[in-house]
This record gives sequence, C-alpha cells and structure tokens, in this order.
Amino acid sequence: MRKLCFVKRLFVTLFLTLITCTAMAQKGSITGTIVDENNFYLTGATVLIASLNKGATTDFDGKFSMLAIPAGTYQLQISFLGYEDLEQEVTVLENQTTTLAIALQPKNLTLNEVEVVSYGLSGQAKALNTQKNNINITNVVSTDQIGKFPDANIGDAVKRISGVTMQVDQGEARNIIVRGLSPQLNSVTLNGSRIPSAEGDNRNVQMDLIPSDMIQTIELTKAVTPDMDGDALGGSVNLVTATAPQQFRLSSTLGSGISFITNKRILNGALLIGDRTKDKKLGWMVAASINDTDFGSDNIEAEWTDEFEYYTGVDDVDGDPILEEVAVNPYTNAFETRKYLVQRVRRSFSANLDYQINPNHNLYLKSMYNWRDDRENRYRTSYEMLDAEDIEAGDFTITNGFPSRFPAEVAKETKGGIDNNRNKNRRLEDQRMQNYSLGGKHFLGKVKADWMVSYAKASEERKNERYAKYETEYTVINDFSDSEFPMLSAENPADATAFNAFEFDEITEEYQYTEEEDVNFFTHFELPASLFGTANGTLKFGARGRFKNKSRDNNFFEYDLESVYPTMDLTGLKDLSNDAFLAGDKYNLGGYIDANWLGALALVNGESVPSEFLRANYNVSENVWAGYVMTTQNLTDKLQTLIGVRVEATQLKATGNQIEDEDDLVGTVTKENAYTNVLPGVHFKYAPNNNTVFRLAWTNTLARPNYVDLIPTIDIVSGDEEIFIGNPDLKATTSMNFDVIGEYYFKSVGLLSGGLFFKKINDFVYQYQEEASSDALGTGTTGYRVYQPLNGDAATIFGAEFAFQRQLDFLPGFAKNFSVYVNYTFLTSKATGIRNEDGEERDDLDLPNTAPNLLNASLGYANKYFNARFSANFSDAYIDEIGGNSFEDRYYDQQLFFDFNIGINLSKKLSLYGELKNITNQPLRYFQSVRSRTQQAEFYGQRLTFGLKYDLY
Repeated sequence: MRKLCFVKRLFVTLFLTLITCTAMAQKGSITGTIVDENNFYLTGATVLIASLNKGATTDFDGKFSMLAIPAGTYQLQISFLGYEDLEQEVTVLENQTTTLAIALQPKNLTLNEVEVVSYGLSGQAKALNTQKNNINITNVVSTDQIGKFPDANIGDAVKRISGVTMQVDQGEARNIIVRGLSPQLNSVTLNGSRIPSAEGDNRNVQMDLIPSDMIQTIELTKAVTPDMDGDALGGSVNLVTATAPQQFRLSSTLGSGISFITNKRILNGALLIGDRTKDKKLGWMVAASINDTDFGSDNIEAEWTDEFEYYTGVDDVDGDPILEEVAVNPYTNAFETRKYLVQRVRRSFSANLDYQINPNHNLYLKSMYNWRDDRENRYRTSYEMLDAEDIEAGDFTITNGFPSRFPAEVAKETKGGIDNNRNKNRRLEDQRMQNYSLGGKHFLGKVKADWMVSYAKASEERKNERYAKYETEYTVINDFSDSEFPMLSAENPADATAFNAFEFDEITEEYQYTEEEDVNFFTHFELPASLFGTANGTLKFGARGRFKNKSRDNNFFEYDLESVYPTMDLTGLKDLSNDAFLAGDKYNLGGYIDANWLGALALVNGESVPSEFLRANYNVSENVWAGYVMTTQNLTDKLQTLIGVRVEATQLKATGNQIEDEDDLVGTVTKENAYTNVLPGVHFKYAPNNNTVFRLAWTNTLARPNYVDLIPTIDIVSGDEEIFIGNPDLKATTSMNFDVIGEYYFKSVGLLSGGLFFKKINDFVYQYQEEASSDALGTGTTGYRVYQPLNGDAATIFGAEFAFQRQLDFLPGFAKNFSVYVNYTFLTSKATGIRNEDGEERDDLDLPNTAPNLLNASLGYANKYFNARFSANFSDAYIDEIGGNSFEDRYYDQQLFFDFNIGINLSKKLSLYGELKNITNQPLRYFQSVRSRTQQAEFYGQRLTFGLKYDLY
C-alpha cells in the first residue's frame, strides 16, 4: 500500500512539473548527427553547451537532441574517446529546430608514430563512449569488436562480456547466463523489441540463431532504468541492427573452413549494402547472411546410484519377490555412447528504412528474418542394468565394493528423418525468428517523443522425426577404473555384434511445433524539467504493452514392423567402428541401423501414443501493461541522478491437459492469474573528471515463471509410478538489486573498472520432488514420485566484477601494438526454502546456474597490415539441476575455451581472415554430486574458418 501511495504522489508531482515546463517561454531546439571519418555513426559522443551547462549524448544512430535552448548563438563542444575534440558554432532560433551534421577526425591522424599504435580502435572507442556516458551500469560491444573474435553467432560474442557465461548446444553458445542467473531470468531485445522464444518449455532466447554480422552493437544493461522492461533479473541484452549510412556503403564476406570432427566443409557469406538519397531524407540498408556448417559431437552419458539389490526368492505369504540389498559404492548402472552428425544452415535477412520528414519528425522501419535448419542424425548405444527382480546370485560380481559385472538391457537406436530435399534422412529442426518494427521520433515543441510498434514471431517445427530401436540382453563389464570416463561393455565381445540377437523394440515418427507471437508497443515522452533549483534535467514518462501467445502442438506415432524386421540384422546397417571417437579410443561405436534405410521406410497406419505428447501440449496467453515516470537531474556539473518507478501489470491464461494412465485425456484445464509489480529505482553517476566515473544503483526487477511450469496439467504415469503436476499459481520471482562500480577511461582508448553487486531474490522457482500420499493425490498413487515446480523462499547473490582493456602503447617499439582485454567476475550465492524428497529443507545449496568464477581474457596485436588475437573464456562449475537429494544433484562442469584468429589487410578495402576455435577440444560436461562422476561429456573438436572481407564506403 505504501508503494502505491508513493507512486501516486510521484505521478502527481511529475504531472504538475509537466504543466510548469509546458508553460515556459518559447525556445528552440538542436538536433544533429555525428559521424567518423568514414561516415560511420559515432555512438556515445558528448555534446555540451558549456555556457548553459547543458549536454547530450548520441544514440546508436549517431543522433543527439537538445531541447528548450534559449534563442542565441552558442559554442558546441563535441568530444569522443580516441577522436579530436571539436567546437562548432550554432545559432538557435525561437520555436525552430536547428539541424547539424558533424564529422570527427581520429587523433591517430595527427602523428604517424601513433597511427600504428591506435590502428583498429574505432570500434572499441564507440563502445566505451556509450558505456561511459550512460547513467546506468552497462557493457557495450560494437560490431568492430565482435569482428576481432572468431564468433559466428551472437551467443559466442556475448559470452565475452564481463559477468556473462553461456550454456552451449553442439559446441555453440546458446543460452545466456548473466551474473549467475538462469537464461529465462534475463531479457533479450532486438532494437528494443522483445525477442520471442522458440523453446517449448522455457523463455530462453536462442542466441545462436542470430549471426553476429547482422548486429551493429550489443548492449548489456545490468542495472535497468524505469523506461526498460522490468523482467530482467540478471540483465537485459539489446541487439541493435545497423542503420542506413550517411553515404553509400558496401560490405561483404566470403569464407570457408573445416570441422575437424567430421572433416567436412564450412561455408559462410554476408552482404550489406546501404545508401541515402541526395537530399539525405531517405536512408536504406539491406543485409543478408548465410552460414552452412557440417559438424557433430561425440558423447558419453551415465547414471549413478548407490543401491544394489538382487532376487533371492518369493515370499510364501503374499507371493512378492524377496530382494537382497548389497552395500556398494556409487557406480554406473546406466551408460550411453552417442554419435551426433549435424548440419546447421543459418540464413538471416534484414532491411531497414528511415525517413527524415523534417528536422522535427523522423520515421523508421526495421526488420529481421532468421531461419535456421538444424539437421541431425544420432546413433546411440545404451546399457541399463536389469531390474532387481531379474538379477539372481551368480549373475553379478562385486569387486572392492563396486558392481563390476551384471546383466543389462542393451539398445541400439538411430535418430533420423524422411528422405526428401528438406530432411535429407535427418531430423530437421526448422527454427525461425522474425521481427518487424515501425517507429518514429518527434519534437513537439519542448517535448521529445518516440514510439514503436512491433510484431515478432518465433517458431520451431520438427516434422517426420524418426527413431528406430532394437534391444537385447547380455552381461556387461563395469569399468570403474576412471569415474570421469565410465564405461559399460559386453563381457563377451561377440554379443555386441550379434545383430540377429537385437530384437525389434520400436520404430516411431514424431511431429513437434512450438510457436510464440509477440505484439509490442511503447511510447516515451521527454521534456526539460529542473526539479532541484538551477539544476538541468529531464522528465520522462511513457507506457508499454506486450501481448504474447505461446502454444505447443506435438504428436507421436508408433509403427509395428516387428513381423517384417524382427531382428536388427534384417535392417540396413551402418558401421561406425572406424570412426574416431573424441571421448576416447576405448569406446567402440560398432554398427547401427542406417539413417538412410530408416528415412526410406514407407510408414503407414501408425498408432498414436498420447503419453508422448499430451503433457507437452499447451496454450498460454500473457498480457503485460506497463507505465513509468522518471527524472534525470544534474545535481552539480559532476553529479547526476535518475529517480523513477515502473509499474507492470500481468494477466495470464494457461490451458493444459489432465491425463490419467499416461494415455487417457480426461479433459483440459484452464487457469487464470493476474498480479502487479511496482519497481522503483534510483541511479547516481559521479564523474570527478573527464576520465573517471562512479555509479551507484538501487533497482527492482522480476522474472515470470516458465510457461511449461504454469500449465495446469496433471499427468499420472502409472508405469513409472510418477506424477507430473503444473503450477499455475507460481509467483513471479522478484529481486532487489544494489550495484556500485568505478570506471577509469584511458585517453588511449581503454578501460579499468571494478564493482560490487548484491541481489536479494524472492520466490525463485525450482523443481520439487516428493513421495505422494493417497490423501493428497487420490487412492492408488501412494508411493508415486511427484514432480512439481514450486517457489523457494529466498536467495542472495553477492558478486564482484573487474575489467581491464587497453592498448599497451606505453611499451617500446613493436610491443606498443599489443593490446590486452580481460574481465573477471566472482559470485557467491545462497538459496533457502528448497525441500528434498522427504520434505526437509536443504541448507547446502547455491542458487542454480550461479557460476562462482567467470573469466575472459585475450592478447591482441594490431598494426596497419596485420592483426591477431588469442582469447580464452572460462566459466566455473555450478549446480544445474536440483535432485531429490544431494546425491542426485546435477552440476554443469567448468569450461575453458581457447580461440585464435588473424587478419591481414591486403588493401584498405580488402582483408583476409582466419579463425581456429576450441583449440583444446573442451567438452560440455555434467557431473552428479561430485566432479569425478561424469553424467555427460560431449566433445566437439576444432573448427577452422578462413575467407575474405571486402568493405567499400
């Protein structure tokens, strides 16, 4: 109630201020565009009228504006790191807008000996200027900086930002973790418009879907302001596409390469072209990009248990089997080897227009269409120990407390698709993301207004996804000599190749479709407002609406071909024995069902299997209305503050299925929920001199639960004695955040910064497991394991960040051409309110996905003709999934990637590049409870790419 009263008083105060400001005497305005020597826009340039102590900074399009300037003639002072300061005279007329076009020259043109030293720093300068002049805490990366690293997609580029780590998929960075917070707790926008997610069970945005050469700037905001979406618990990533240039520009890339795991080629190309009409009113830019990579991965997976039982007879009274328990050490009771063969084709198209109606009115249209085909074959061998009822004395051996020999069910499975031009006998995951935004920027007297409406859609379709599986049983040897590389293998090697003993289990075909549509609009109004005496400042207020609908429609069919192909030897076979397996030579893949044989099958009269898709299907609509007011005030010429509040109202409607006995659809269940969040925030920025900045922020953010957790579904799986329950009453996770950071900007274009942050999080969501009681869930489910998402009580995160980047121009001779880039983040967290399977609260848990140490580092060398960079990216191990107890907890292991890239300038317009990624063959690895127990280890090998870049401007 107090928060609402505060909001009302703030709105009244600001409304009265608006009336006062509107009644001021008539004045003029200044607007302009600032570019560099090549007519590229300079983002973050500072524009100052010293006599009025009034200033502005340029946005991502190089534009600035200054309102309510008294009529007269003034000296504009323009400054930008790495460029010569400039003074320009400007005359302001009453009730008119004066338009300027300003070009800055780099300092390195003044001295030849410095020109070599500063070569290639323009992109870094643009990013650091923006970061320096923002009032809130941000990290900015420009397209030029991205180009210095071997990053094909935006995910790989973002992971080099301080406080960021990424979860990988097939060796490519996909899901972003900011300051230890899960991907679904962070927001990702494109030109300020929210990017929808094609993931079926979460809010994650697939960062590997967007090519890096389609993005001009990446801005990571770690302390959001009230004019930004509040659902950014960890941070908000805004991807900015290129704007129409001031003059004709043509840029192209053509390259190739090789994936060493498959020894197959890589193809990539990009084209960007843009221009502006002679009167400079209409600008346009189109861009296209394609990347075609044929690669794969080698994978081992294991399950660990500390229990072992075997059959000793039948109870004379009730006829139940009698089981004897043996005390054992933790061991692998299930194991898999997997071979993935993958082709990913990314296509991206972008078209942007802007039209300057007159100095006071500008319209723009921005669009992007990303389309990725992910084709995959997977060859899997799985071993799983038989149930205790099927194991008798003599069937097993215990050695030094480890079951070293036992009977297992062994399966050979092939994943593929149909034989056509799209699938090509592979599972085809067709992912698409499109975004269309129409907006405008206007000067209405002393009021600056901007607005945007957008439509965005993300979809994932998987048609005709086929699986063929054959099974047998034989005794396996458990190699427990190295728990980091566990292995189960046939006691009699002939069993592994006796394909006539592998019997038909299933041939299936699956269809999956997930779609998310977003309609967004926002409007902002800004006007001069001095709330503290003579201080200069602005008042800004606005509203946003976001209307989202997400649905998933899956289906699954099973085909009975046992009479035609009863054993595996009667199918088409593919021998992978000679394929080098990156997890180790001891893992022999052997023979599998050929994916080409599977794709050629004419499958008809399939039987639907509802247990495979009923729980997955749902429909969710989520509408968010938001409004905010904020004021930015210059308390002194060195101290600036931003104070404001944002209010977000959420309306949710979710429909899911109620299921019994896995296959019986009882009906659908629809639940509605609504809640309102009040999110105040305060930012301070203190700049004692031109090179030093201190920032302090108190903000409040939220994160809405994953869609799949909100679905009011109930699924009783009798065969596995499991019950899955949704939770539409989940609360949104909220966080109160405190940040303090100090930054020093080197005159030679560089940065030294350090800061602390603290987050107090309430109502985080985790997956709870318990044993059901008949009173709670109905007769017949006693003893079933229940899975349901619940809100935990609270969690805290404390962290520290450090960053340093600079060219080593103080060194003698050629050494001055070296540059260093390094950032480090330390995190510690604590979560409370998480219960184990017995209902007891656990006190031994960090907040999931909170990596305690993150490090990025690179050493670069650049002169006029040559540049090279060796880079490293490290993320520490963290808990990824909470089990029913500590022994079942799953951890994402630490990762250390090394990459190297070079560039050779053949001329001013033409350059040659080469890149080598994942030099040390770093795997993706999960472990269970302790690091030595591998749950999954997936190896990708190295990738080499090379090609030509041509820039004409």
